[in-house]
Amino acid sequence: MDLSSRCFAFEADFTADLRCIPMAVRRKLDLAGIKLKLVHWGELGEAERQELLDWNDDPGAMAALRQHLLTRTAQLAAGPAKALPQAAHEPWQQGESWPETVLASCRQLGLTPDPSGWMRLSELQRFALVKLSHPGHEHRNLPRALVEFGMVAA
Repeated sequence: MDLSSRCFAFEADFTADLRCIPMAVRRKLDLAGIKLKLVHWGELGEAERQELLDWNDDPGAMAALRQHLLTRTAQLAAGPAKALPQAAHEPWQQGESWPETVLASCRQLGLTPDPSGWMRLSELQRFALVKLSHPGHEHRNLPRALVEFGMVAA
């Protein structure tokens, strides 16, 4: 299974009908350098949302996704999506060791992730953990994601 186009179990509350932007799409948006707001997402049809989830994530496909979304959102009531710098050298793109932001959020929740586990995670899994660990984030899904990824005991 191509992990770049899957939804995680911790997202199941809102991914069955794709009413929220799944982590897999959020990662592709970062790779493509596009800020797609939830209002944009909501204006897209379910088939279009599924197409974005299924979109390949190689560099050529990310360039095509960027252009597609800039063109497509220009037609939406919410106006065009914003172009951003494409993700490069982000913590989730580094597979060597746990980012401090993730570890700090884990400590806050009283969790100790598998010390060598970060290296075994896919880039999409690392992306999800980094996004779920942002300062100011409620971290509600972080423990669920860590369990799902086998990084802490259930």
